[in-house]
Amino acid sequence: MNTFDADGLTLREVEDNVWEMARDDEMRVPARVFANEALLEQIQDDRTLSQLRNTACMPGVVAPALCMPDGHQGYGFPVGGVAAFDAEDGCISPGAVGFDINCGVRMLRTNLTYEDVQGREEELVDAMFDAVPCGLGGGGVHDGNHADLEAALERGVDWCHEEGYAVRDDLLHCEDEGRRPDADPSAVSQKAKDRGATQMGSLGSGNHFLEVQRVTDVYDDDTADSFGLSEDQVVVLIHCGSRGLGHQVCSDYVRRIEEEHPDFVASLPDKDLAAAPAGSELADEYYGAMCAAINFAWVNRQLITHAVRETFADVFDQSWEALEMDLLYDVAHNIAKREPHDVYVTDDGYSLYGDGGRVQRDLYVHRKGATRAFPAGHPDVPTAYRDVGQPIIIPGSMGAGSYVLKGGAQSMERSFGSTAHGAGRLMSRTQAKQEYGGGSVQTALREQNQIYVKAASGETIAEEAPGVYKDVDEVVGVSHDLGIGDLVVRTFPVANIKG
Repeated sequence: MNTFDADGLTLREVEDNVWEMARDDEMRVPARVFANEALLEQIQDDRTLSQLRNTACMPGVVAPALCMPDGHQGYGFPVGGVAAFDAEDGCISPGAVGFDINCGVRMLRTNLTYEDVQGREEELVDAMFDAVPCGLGGGGVHDGNHADLEAALERGVDWCHEEGYAVRDDLLHCEDEGRRPDADPSAVSQKAKDRGATQMGSLGSGNHFLEVQRVTDVYDDDTADSFGLSEDQVVVLIHCGSRGLGHQVCSDYVRRIEEEHPDFVASLPDKDLAAAPAGSELADEYYGAMCAAINFAWVNRQLITHAVRETFADVFDQSWEALEMDLLYDVAHNIAKREPHDVYVTDDGYSLYGDGGRVQRDLYVHRKGATRAFPAGHPDVPTAYRDVGQPIIIPGSMGAGSYVLKGGAQSMERSFGSTAHGAGRLMSRTQAKQEYGGGSVQTALREQNQIYVKAASGETIAEEAPGVYKDVDEVVGVSHDLGIGDLVVRTFPVANIKG
């Protein structure tokens, strides 16, 4: 297969696992999809490619617009999409970040083995379900007030540290040390704050989860040792975001952009890609509000971490410190960051690849359903991992393995330092509920795979059934082969909590 046609568009294979959509009259840059043939076939029935093409038409976009191997149709911008825009001449797009700002995932290590947990799965899952609020609506680990919320929006995990919900090492093992300094709580609406104040430390619903896992395979012994991971070890994965606060921030700024920059929005190929011109007052306000929502999401995951540590301490009758429940790393999805990147100067702007001179430019790198994947030696990788590369955590479905990778040597040249964020959906939530029953999925996982699942709603289990997702093995295989995220270990679920 040298070409692939879907959604009225043609991709050409330019190298193994790299498919390029050439520029047409409206596209400002070419677009690329990272996928093998099996994954490529799975995007032909939705609008992933047309959404990727639209992204390549946006002002100030730097070549290429990208779709990661877990890509699927989103709202305007594909999930699994990565796009960089010049921070002076481009734009920043709430539509390309999405509603769940800094939906992300973190992994906690323990010194427990799978044998220590066997026979206690139900006890553990029940205790975690009681300790961590989940599902729609309010309630959180921290019953705070608006003063606490303002501090969390401004200082992120620093606030958790001050309040006794975190230790210093938690900050040092989190992307950006758990704080975006550009956060501007004053740019967050009161409605958004009201929604967030009652949800500090809550899992939410949808694809968010809290999962106990065991390490089943080690692919890179040296890096696994650097990450403190070994075969049969028990780890905990926390996946959630900024809850109603982040959703409201996105809604507020999409509406304001439509009202204050109607001509700019009209020039975009899809109104769902709503964007503000770089350098405009509204772009700066959105960036400040988004960074505040990013901080809120990190606080949310840290508060859940605190509850999980206390729960494990109760169940296993040891302190969490004795159980060595340290944070491996926390990675962010659904985010736009101003980052310096080395790019080639072209006749039309800038590109990651070319033959001309290279310059360093500040770019707004949008990662929607994508993970930062900085390589060894990058100054933004925490000191503990700088010699090996940033940890990358890629969850699969609740019936399949998840993976820890490290930032690959080719990530900066290929993908603006990015890779996939998960397995990627194959099926809509509506279709999933038509094909699966929550109770039957729950029973099958327990009886066939010894995976214990508890949720606030049976519908959520149906929506998140293993068959709803792509093969995460294929996704991480492409990442590894392209050198943007390299395999370190594989994990497998033991117990799972969903909203």
